[in-house]
Amino acid sequence: MALLIIGGSASRLLTEKVARELGICASKIEVRRFPDGEKYLRVLDNVNGEDVAVIQSTYHKPDEYLFEYFLLAEALRDLGARKVTAVIPYFAYARQDERFNSGEAISFGTVAKLIENVGTNEIYTIDAHLHRVPDISKMFKIPAYNLSAIPLIANYVQKNFALNKPLVIGPDEEAEQWAKAAAERLKVDYDVLEKKRLGPEKVEIKPRRLDVKDRDVLIVDDIISTGGTIVETIKVVKREGACKIIAACVHPVLVEDALAKIYEAGADAVIGTDTVPSQVSHVSVAPIIAEALKREKRR
Repeated sequence: MALLIIGGSASRLLTEKVARELGICASKIEVRRFPDGEKYLRVLDNVNGEDVAVIQSTYHKPDEYLFEYFLLAEALRDLGARKVTAVIPYFAYARQDERFNSGEAISFGTVAKLIENVGTNEIYTIDAHLHRVPDISKMFKIPAYNLSAIPLIANYVQKNFALNKPLVIGPDEEAEQWAKAAAERLKVDYDVLEKKRLGPEKVEIKPRRLDVKDRDVLIVDDIISTGGTIVETIKVVKREGACKIIAACVHPVLVEDALAKIYEAGADAVIGTDTVPSQVSHVSVAPIIAEALKREKRR
């Protein structure tokens, strides 16, 4: 029994890359709209009795791309697919994993239930934006796996940049897991920025324990959205004497003029992956998706 892979509208190119990694051809769907804006979706290949992986990221238009996934996954089950695996490289709605204020929707839980209820058998994400949830499997009743693209980013940096006394910096404590993973792959030191209150109205932000003076710095985070966090990090490490500065993330959401702001702040390069297609998506996550799907078939 062969594995079929289908790309949703958000991840057609990434799906083709995964298919090449697997040595297969991606299956096709037809997606169009009715005059009133409703989405029409049709599966063009025979999926009866087959295992099918659907690759659909949820950047920029998360509601639309999630709904398309729901239509596609349930159609696959209705058409006789034996197993449906969701691959959602950028998983929207992971931020709201609890109710912070009275009346709020816990959107992470709602989206997880919808994914399960359309017939998904298991799900893969890539560096999901988890905060209070220690493991993405805690949010699902189906098997759920969170892959990481940080090693791929580190490999790209090592291959394409000659760094002097490199140091990896995480913008804050939440980014420490990604900074540590990149540093381990590069076999270098890492640190995170830390806020220290010096008075009622004065806060100092600097690396927690290491000196960046006269060192090249790789700033690593999971997402760059507005760019505000990365811009402030660049300012801090420049003030502390850093030389070359590279900003890297898994998900380059880069809304509005975020990329321009990052370069204006002093970044020498900005690197992201193709979980979110962008002009800085120099690293493809296709290899880790393909490897995960191969492992799935062996189980």
